[in-house]
Amino acid sequence: MSHKRFQIPSGILKMIAHFGALFTMIAWGTSFLCTKVLMADGGFTPVEMFVYRFAVAYFLLLALTFRHILSNNWKDEFQFFICGLCAGSLYFVTENYALKHTSAGNVSLLVAISPIFTAVLLSVVYKTRMKLGVILGSITAFIGVGFVIFSNGEGFEIRPVGDILALVASLSWSIYTVAVKRLSPIYTSLFITRKIFFYGVITALPLLISQREPLHLIELFDLSHINYTLNFAFLVVFCSVCAYLVWNEAMKILGSVTANNYLYLQPMVTMVAAYFVLGEVITPMGYLGCILIVSGLIISDKLRIGKG
Repeated sequence: MSHKRFQIPSGILKMIAHFGALFTMIAWGTSFLCTKVLMADGGFTPVEMFVYRFAVAYFLLLALTFRHILSNNWKDEFQFFICGLCAGSLYFVTENYALKHTSAGNVSLLVAISPIFTAVLLSVVYKTRMKLGVILGSITAFIGVGFVIFSNGEGFEIRPVGDILALVASLSWSIYTVAVKRLSPIYTSLFITRKIFFYGVITALPLLISQREPLHLIELFDLSHINYTLNFAFLVVFCSVCAYLVWNEAMKILGSVTANNYLYLQPMVTMVAAYFVLGEVITPMGYLGCILIVSGLIISDKLRIGKG
């Protein structure tokens, strides 16, 4: 007697993937608030935040996938190294140090270019044609990001060092997206995510060792500062382990371009979270930006113009 393997209908699977991408943006968008608590109040450095967070996340995933340590070949292993470097240490370090040399608005806007970089790189590497719907949706969403970021009246002022670092962060995430595309059909999302965390930590360790500021690792286990522990736990479990797992799976189902367009939601999520948690005001310009971002996502997914 044969048994049919249950398969989720493609339409339902795609809908779940959209919700997964949305969950990831909520996790990453609110992560800024937790990071702000640990850095501003706890004194943690940007490198510390990244290494501690990804190291703990790595060991949690290792407990689930300890039987399969290495990739199938050294070519894949090197590609995982590129993914860990670009989605891990290079992205976070350049983004955080960009904040020291330019405004937060500049950084947020320039990092938001990542989906556009991704679409261009994918079309070049995989010889595909960019769909007009994706182009129009990306432009619409990007304008919306600008409205959200600068809704507080802050203008865009060119500051070369910080702006270039922000662009490097944006490009590094796009390179990760292109690099992981070939690996996704071969390896599970658990394995891919664990590898990203491992090489992210390994490439950031020299920066942690060489930093002059004292380490703050003990503060994470100090019960008199339980808020540090709780914020860190949120960053590890939801913003690292869960979010990266869901994100890599969403990219498999939706495709790299469609999934990466959800990155436009991050500034909007941060703005809404700041409204509820910090009591910050959302201006009419901010609301307009939200409408444009959501409209851009809908256009990208629903407007079927162009091949490839």
